[in-house]
Amino acid sequence: MPNPNRGACGFQSTEFEQEYERPSKSELKRQMTVLQKLGEELVNEARDRVKRVPMPEDVRDAILECQQIKDHEGRRRQLQYVGKKMRTLDEEEVAAIQRTIDSWKGLSKADTANMHAMERRRDKLLTDDKALTVLLSENPELDVQHLRTLIRNARKEQAENKPPKAYREIFQILKEIAKKNNGGKKDADEDDVEGEDDE
Repeated sequence: MPNPNRGACGFQSTEFEQEYERPSKSELKRQMTVLQKLGEELVNEARDRVKRVPMPEDVRDAILECQQIKDHEGRRRQLQYVGKKMRTLDEEEVAAIQRTIDSWKGLSKADTANMHAMERRRDKLLTDDKALTVLLSENPELDVQHLRTLIRNARKEQAENKPPKAYREIFQILKEIAKKNNGGKKDADEDDVEGEDDE
């Protein structure tokens, strides 16, 4: 026997469906957090880069202003404001910003890979005499005597646990060669990526 009370509560099934189409509070919070982080990423970038990102002027101004604030509390408040401004962007604008940031990361990955290749080549120069012959055959303009002295000094530095002055200088030479071979292109991030001071 059918239940006479079924469907008598006054709700149409479509009303329930409409209720569920709206994002939940936790979903909204997640979206806000993503936008806040995106804003923070932009604040941590170089000013020249931020100026080239496709975004409304008021959002850019908020980010550039935040970069100039040194006071901790003032910066925190401005970051909140940047997050608020980011939430005014539509999906298309957010996607354009994200694509720009992703392209920067791609460049950084390439730079990091190049740096590791140069570090491996430098280490090979210290352990294998043939590596110097190969380097000189590829770059005959290099000063052979100077390179031999640097390699000898770098080996001595490692053996005696001295500061890696010659070791770093070899890296700089390899970096110059790479720059020359890339047609003199110099990426804006090149100096940030080197990471030589940690050695």
